[in-house]
Amino acid sequence: MRDAERGTVLITGGAGFIGRHLAEALLSAGYAVRVLDSLIEQVHGAARAAPPLPSEVGLIEGDVRNPAVVDRALAGVTHVVHLAAEVGVGQSMYAVDRYVSVNDHGTAVLFQALIERPVKRVVVASSMSIYGEGLYRTAGGDVAEGVRRPGQLDPVDADGRALVPAPTPEWKAPTLASVYALTKYVQERLTLTLAPAYGMEGVALRLWNVYGPGQALSNPYTGVLAIFASRLHNGQPPMIFENGLQRRDFVHVEDVVQAFLLALEHPAAPGNVYNVGSGEDRTVREVAQLLARAMGREDIEPEITGKVRAGDIRHCIADITRIRSELGYAPRRDFSEGLAELAAWVAQQQALDLVAEARDALEKRGLVA
Repeated sequence: MRDAERGTVLITGGAGFIGRHLAEALLSAGYAVRVLDSLIEQVHGAARAAPPLPSEVGLIEGDVRNPAVVDRALAGVTHVVHLAAEVGVGQSMYAVDRYVSVNDHGTAVLFQALIERPVKRVVVASSMSIYGEGLYRTAGGDVAEGVRRPGQLDPVDADGRALVPAPTPEWKAPTLASVYALTKYVQERLTLTLAPAYGMEGVALRLWNVYGPGQALSNPYTGVLAIFASRLHNGQPPMIFENGLQRRDFVHVEDVVQAFLLALEHPAAPGNVYNVGSGEDRTVREVAQLLARAMGREDIEPEITGKVRAGDIRHCIADITRIRSELGYAPRRDFSEGLAELAAWVAQQQALDLVAEARDALEKRGLVA
């Protein structure tokens, strides 16, 4: 690993999708980079082979829950980006011990080590999932909490009146609807509580639906665009829960990397939580159709299951006003161009389609109705 010009950044989970893009950007910005990653099979395949990382990156293969490994990884480090986590709303609802262990115990082990080896700043990857249902407004414009009633897809207010989904700002209270959401919130709070207690700076980024080249196409619990791409690449229809009209914000990995760099460097960032999205929202059905077109598979229509998966929420749209105004974040990647780039990359890959198996695992546990 090269000598640091601006410091040395440890990226936990840095051999994953976001981590690899971030590592390259940090090197270009003058940092030295070290990666700690356990190279789990679900993300990296049966061979658990390390993905291509720049030669200047120091890779330590190990578990974030192992105190000795974490202590070794922190030697000489000035900044930490904590990405290590099990990811997936659906899977978290039955692999409870694994998600809580990796995400929360792993974060606790990291901070236990940081007490003895403090760094300047720690940035943790949180998630839009902690909001549960996003912000809603009544027809008159008043803020209202959305409530899903049995047999209804779209939330209504306490009096049963229709609501309009609205961009969700950071001040909205969390509504933790899945084990995954719960663990991400704990990661976030541990960071913002313990970092300042020991003279460090802490920042949390709540990421929306990240996409781009380099995603784990064979992981059926990863980002929805990667799952759709894997299905289409194998000639199968994207599988969509509910009716496909749920709205989400899809943000390119390069814009997410921009947010992490700002969170690492900007003097206004410490102690704060920021939404990271594109500022645009689309229905999941529309996104599946646009991706099929980009991949030249317009003949494959998405499969709309009409079923609700435990832990899912209906609408959650990113309000990125705060990160724009305080840190100068500005999403740059056009969605259509990003889809074309993703499609071109997927065309050169091999992907196992494990979506049906993942759905079966949920259904046999009664987590899809």
